Amino acid sequence: MSSGTIWAEPKPVASIDDCYFYHTMDIPGHGTVTGEWDLRGREAAYLGNVDLKGKRVLEVGTASGHLCFAIERMGADVVGYDLSEKQDWDVVPYHALDVGRYLAERREHIRKLNNGWWLAHRANQSKAKVVYGTVYDVPADMGKFDVCTFGSILLHLRDPFLAMQRLTAHVTDTVIVTDVTSRPGLPALVYNVLNLIEAVTGIRLMRFMPNGERKSPLDTWWVLTPSTIIEFLRVLGFPATTVTYSSHLHDGKEIRLFTVVGRRTHAAR
Repeated sequence: MSSGTIWAEPKPVASIDDCYFYHTMDIPGHGTVTGEWDLRGREAAYLGNVDLKGKRVLEVGTASGHLCFAIERMGADVVGYDLSEKQDWDVVPYHALDVGRYLAERREHIRKLNNGWWLAHRANQSKAKVVYGTVYDVPADMGKFDVCTFGSILLHLRDPFLAMQRLTAHVTDTVIVTDVTSRPGLPALVYNVLNLIEAVTGIRLMRFMPNGERKSPLDTWWVLTPSTIIEFLRVLGFPATTVTYSSHLHDGKEIRLFTVVGRRTHAAR
């Protein structure tokens, strides 16, 4: 970051080969690049169909920027937030497992993700800004935002509630949380069983994903349900909530996701 500002300085990325793209993206001058997820044409559904025109939006977990630039095209003023290679991923610290090599690989992966963001930023002539940091130590001088989005990142965080607490302190109106109901290594049955138990007992549940015997996964902590996210939002002052579902392509297969939208009441403002 440059002196006296929290905004990251633009990176002059010369080669697309030095980039990683988390989402499939159509980049002017480069054509279509392939990523793990393809949200093209379904971005509004992914974001709970919230009207973002004229809003100041904090997009958490911006990765290579597909949602950031899509939100900008919706008429919003966007700030992306993510790790750089200077911060470590929330890796599960299995006993007697050396995670140092994995952390080094993740740093290189994050560097290429950042490069992808800057390459697409320049190609799209974007005015979006980006801040690099952890979700647990958020710069106080980012200012306030009308909307904050969490796009399938809470499952990767050791403390998803703390992350939401720190980031939503900057939000005046709306929080959008999208997460998966199934994916490789996470069968839909797990999600459905959690929802069934919640419906019968009224108890909110989170499944702890790390397995000490298998020492896997390294980068995923939780299965979260909509009712758990709703209660997070209520605690944090966003009591008016809605839940929607949409399907998106992950490695060519349709995956079902849920989106919880939480809004502050007029009284809370």
